[in-house]
Amino acid sequence: MKFSVLIWTMGLWLIIQVGIPVKLYAVEIAQRITDREITDKLMRLEVGQEALRSEMKSGQEALRSEMKSGQEALRSEMKSGQEALRSEMKSGQEALSVRISDLRAEMKSSQEALRAEMKTGLEAIGKRMDDLSARQADINATMLVLFTSLIALIVALFGYILWDRRTMMKPVAEKLHRFEHEVISDLDLNHAEGSLLRRQLNVMKKFAAKNSEFAEIMQGEALL
Repeated sequence: MKFSVLIWTMGLWLIIQVGIPVKLYAVEIAQRITDREITDKLMRLEVGQEALRSEMKSGQEALRSEMKSGQEALRSEMKSGQEALRSEMKSGQEALSVRISDLRAEMKSSQEALRAEMKTGLEAIGKRMDDLSARQADINATMLVLFTSLIALIVALFGYILWDRRTMMKPVAEKLHRFEHEVISDLDLNHAEGSLLRRQLNVMKKFAAKNSEFAEIMQGEALL
């Protein structure tokens, strides 16, 4: 609003500056205006110009004051916005720091729980391995005892078999020896012309040569 008034004032001043000299020139030509009138008009014009200058100066000062107030208000608003932004950023940073601290604490707790769980699992595995080692040692000892017992049993069994075989074979050997002696004695195997059966067969062959019926019988039995 003040800027519009200032523009109108400057326009009026320009009109006066252009219009008055033309009027004075016309008066001089007509020679109807006296010097005193001209002086009075000039004084009035100077007073008007001074008033115009004062008004323009006041308008400029008001404009400067308004611009200064606007700048100060803008600076204040910008400062308030910056302070609010800083406060918001600070609050966000604090919240972020708190969140990071919470995450670190949570991660630390999770890591500690994981370490404890892994430690417990490793201890359980170690105990299980110790139990398995002890059980394997017991199994090995038991197998060694069983193997030793089995070897001893096999050796004892072989010893018993050998002893029993000798015990059982002795009567059999004696019987075979007696049977051999009886066979040799009964068949007369030590005779110079052969055994008793061979000599009897020779005699039967000689008889078959003389007796045809007996020869047929021997042929039927495949003795000839």
